Amino acid sequence: MKLQLIRPLAFFDLETTGTNIGADRIVEISVIKLNPDGSEDVLTLRVHPGIPIPLESSLVHGIYDEHIKDEKQFHEIGQQIAEFIHDSDLAGYNSNKFDIPMLMEEFLRAGIQFDLDNRHFVDVQNIFHQMEQRTLRAAYQFYCDKQIINAHSAEADTRATMEVLLAQIERYENQEWEDKKGVKSTPVVGDVEALHKFTNLSRPVDFAGRMVYNEQGEETINFGKHKGKRVEDVLNAEPSYYSWMMQGDFPLYTKRKLEEIYKRWNAKRVAERQQNRPAQPAAAQTPAQPQAPKPAFQNNSPKSSPQLNSQPVKKKEEPAKPVDEDMLAQLAMKFKKN
Repeated sequence: MKLQLIRPLAFFDLETTGTNIGADRIVEISVIKLNPDGSEDVLTLRVHPGIPIPLESSLVHGIYDEHIKDEKQFHEIGQQIAEFIHDSDLAGYNSNKFDIPMLMEEFLRAGIQFDLDNRHFVDVQNIFHQMEQRTLRAAYQFYCDKQIINAHSAEADTRATMEVLLAQIERYENQEWEDKKGVKSTPVVGDVEALHKFTNLSRPVDFAGRMVYNEQGEETINFGKHKGKRVEDVLNAEPSYYSWMMQGDFPLYTKRKLEEIYKRWNAKRVAERQQNRPAQPAAAQTPAQPQAPKPAFQNNSPKSSPQLNSQPVKKKEEPAKPVDEDMLAQLAMKFKKN
């Protein structure tokens, strides 16, 4: 096998109630985990979506409400899926734009922890479209010279996807490819990291493609009136745009990535404000001196009391003495004529 694996590569395919990542649900998932030793582990599960399956979707994948009425809902089996692929890189057909964001939406909705960081993602459709511009059925016929039996069943499509990738590596060995800028390379090799780079040329931030990285590695808006603008520039010019997206009908994983950008942007703003804040005057920086508590006992003597010193001190009045003979004699002497 020319595909060199350091860790398992989990090929998976979803059948769903529709194509709206934020609103639709998984009804079937099949995973073929290709191990570094060449062995395979397979997990295929039907899922009760919790909502009716539209007829137009049932006509495509052949799964109707009666087929899943007794199946468990995703929050009951999601942990089993997460554990099955926890050590794996992920691969699929159109998986970067649909299957991975749809699966992450179900994990987040069910409150199941599954980290996409430090994984590689190989989208077989991107190799095919960039090299041949065909569909999965045509790809299987073209690369493997086979017809898909029981097409649109999750396991049949998943196995076809796996076989197509292995055939692509064989077919495009040493074949040169030229990108839009005229840069030539040999991108289809038996290395998952190289395939990850080649099948993620659009550089999505959130897999749903609402935000993408520009050439400088900065997150940019990829839809609507702000398409092509840096997310941080949009937040600077229109802070309410964050609330609009967080409250809107966007996938949960898109909102999670936007929240990470918002927190980083807000932390920068706070740091800039603190750096640009003018220094306070020294007097204002001196803490007020605490006042000494008043003594429980005050000395009321004039020397110790400023209030008593500021007012005249009144002498204590004594009662009048009774008039006696000595007093009369003194008065007579005082008024005696010479």
